[in-house]
Amino acid sequence: MRLAFIGGGNMGEAMLAAILEKGLSTMDNVTVSDISESRRQDLKRKYGITVTGDNRRAVSGSEVVVLAVKPQQVAQVMSEINGGLDASQLVLSIVAGATIGALCRGLGYDCVARVMPNTPARIGEGISVWTATAGVSKEQRAQVAAILDVMGRQVYVADERYLDMATAVSGSGPAYVFLFAEALTSAAVDIGLPGDMARALALETILGSVRFMQSSDRSPAELRRMVTSPGGTTAAALARLEEGRFIELISRAVKAAYQRAKELGSSAK
Repeated sequence: MRLAFIGGGNMGEAMLAAILEKGLSTMDNVTVSDISESRRQDLKRKYGITVTGDNRRAVSGSEVVVLAVKPQQVAQVMSEINGGLDASQLVLSIVAGATIGALCRGLGYDCVARVMPNTPARIGEGISVWTATAGVSKEQRAQVAAILDVMGRQVYVADERYLDMATAVSGSGPAYVFLFAEALTSAAVDIGLPGDMARALALETILGSVRFMQSSDRSPAELRRMVTSPGGTTAAALARLEEGRFIELISRAVKAAYQRAKELGSSAK
């Protein structure tokens, strides 16, 4: 598969790494365009791919063009490659908030898929939510599915509105988990555990708990109640979290991310 990545940011690199590692494409068939010379050279050194600062040159001859720029850059990028796409190419956008309609208008092209992946895609453990225009053929949908499969799980939706919701939950979600791990590690150090032990306990507890949830048919709430003995240590800790309105705070955070995704979409129109 011949691919062009427009933008060499973290999520684009996560996709690139998974695609190359799983053999879906090869370094000879991948071009990355980025405005930063240092970033281009870093990617070339790490992956052996072709790099350029010319977006129009990057898309030429590619089967799939991955838009992986920041939302604030997408309008400029679309204007640069507008008219440079041919009927056989598929545009796959991972730009947060940028709607299918805005992408089609900006590109002057209607063969577009929109995807919201997340960073665990780098190790094949991500989850992506995606949709596509009617102009995307059955074969091209299979290409999208193949790309997303090497990154982890995928969920196709016919209704695009779910992508902004996914942005707030799974797209931004890894950062929420990282913050919790950071806080748990810091708290462990505060009560006297050595730093390396604190980190190991925090990470393995999170990892084991997630795997336990995956293997169980019980809801998270049921599992929480199962491991919480009345008057015990876990109950004491959860009481403090409830005092801080932990669940409400997470809800507010997700809603803030969702609102921001919609605002980015409005600005890209």
